[in-house]
Amino acid sequence: MASRTDQEYQDLKKRVHYYLVERLDEEGVEVTNVTNDMLTTFVQTNVSNFVAQNRIPLSAQNLADLTREIVDEVAGFGPLEPLLSDDVVNDILVNGPQDVFVEVAGVLQRANTRFIDDDHVLRIIRRILAPLGRRLDESSPMVDARLPDGSRVNAIIPPIALDGPSISIRKFTQKHLSAQDLVNSGSMTAECLDLLISLVQGRRNILVSGGTGTGKTTILNLLSQYIPREERVVTIEDSAELQLNHPHIVRLETRPANAEGSGRITARELVINSLRMRPDRIILGEVRAGEIIELLQAMNTGHEGSMSTIHANTAKDALVRIETLLAVNGYDASERAVGRLIGSSLDVIVQLTRLPTGRRLVSEVVAMRHDSEDAYAMESLYRADREVMDEAESVLGEGI
Repeated sequence: MASRTDQEYQDLKKRVHYYLVERLDEEGVEVTNVTNDMLTTFVQTNVSNFVAQNRIPLSAQNLADLTREIVDEVAGFGPLEPLLSDDVVNDILVNGPQDVFVEVAGVLQRANTRFIDDDHVLRIIRRILAPLGRRLDESSPMVDARLPDGSRVNAIIPPIALDGPSISIRKFTQKHLSAQDLVNSGSMTAECLDLLISLVQGRRNILVSGGTGTGKTTILNLLSQYIPREERVVTIEDSAELQLNHPHIVRLETRPANAEGSGRITARELVINSLRMRPDRIILGEVRAGEIIELLQAMNTGHEGSMSTIHANTAKDALVRIETLLAVNGYDASERAVGRLIGSSLDVIVQLTRLPTGRRLVSEVVAMRHDSEDAYAMESLYRADREVMDEAESVLGEGI
C-alpha cells in the first residue's frame, strides 16, 4: 500500500500532467516536432509556474524529479522510461499501478517506480501501441507486439485481466554475450563451447531446450555465429531477436492478424515458404505449434544443420513436447512413426537451466542415437559439474 505522502505526490503528478497537456494544446506545441531540450525547457517552466501558482511546497530535488517524470509522461512511456533505458534491466513486468517488477541478472525484484492508477497504465499501453497500429480494447483485450528497438511487449487488459491492465516487456539488446563471456561467467566450459562449435560446423540438427528465461535465444544466437560463411541461412522468428553476423542471410518474421482478423502469417507458413528459398540451413526462433512438422521434415530432407528452441525442463521433456505438438497439429501417424521422425531428424539437444541465483548454464548436451529398438536413445556428450547439476535438479524437483 502506498504511503499517504506517495499518494499525494502521484495526485500532484496527475494534476501537473493534465495542466501540461492543456498548455501544449494552447501554444500549439507538437511534441514530435520539437527537440528534447526544447520540450524539457517548456515542461520545466510550466511545472515551476504551476507549483508557484498553487503554492505547493516542493524541494529543488523534488521539483527536478517531477519535471523529469512529466517529460517522460509527455514524450515517452512514463514510469517505464527509466527502466527501458537501464541496460541492466532485461524484463519489465507491470502487474498493476503499484506492482512493477524487473529482472536483473536473472533475478526478479520490485522496481522503485509506480503508476498513478489503472488509467495511467492503460494510457501508457496505448501510447506504446499507437505507432505500431495495434488495437487494444474490450473486444480485443490482449496484444503481442514488437517495439521499434526490437523489444517484445505483451499487454492484457480487463475483462481478461481481472486485477487491471498488465504489461510484460522483454527488452532487446544489441550487446549479445560472446562465447568468451559465457565461459567466463560459468554458463559453459571451454570444452562445452568447443563441442557446440564442432556440432554446428558438422551440420548437426540442433534443438536448444530450456525453461523460461534460461537463455535459449542467447545460445541460439551464439551457435549461429559459427555457421560457415558460404552457406545460405533463413531465419524465422515471431519477434526478430537473432543478430547473425553472416554475409548470406534472409530474415523472416511472423505477422499477427489485423483489426479485422485477417492477414496473419504463421511460423508454419514461413517454414514452408523458406523451403522454396534454397536455404542451406533454417533457424526457427522457437517451436510453438504446427511449424514443428515442417521443421522436422526439412531437417530430414537436406537441410542439415538447422536449429530451433523449445520450452522444456529436460531433454526427454523436449521430445515429449514435440510429440504433443505433432499430435495437436494434425500429424496423423503411429507412435512408432512419430518416434522415427523425431529420432531421425534431430541430432543434438542442448539443455539449459537457470539456478536460483539467476545464473544460466548449459546443463547437458545429448546426441540422439538412431536405435531400431528405441527411437529416443540418447548419448550424453557433455554434462555440467556434478555439484551444479545437483543444484539444478533440486530446482526442477521443487517445481514439480
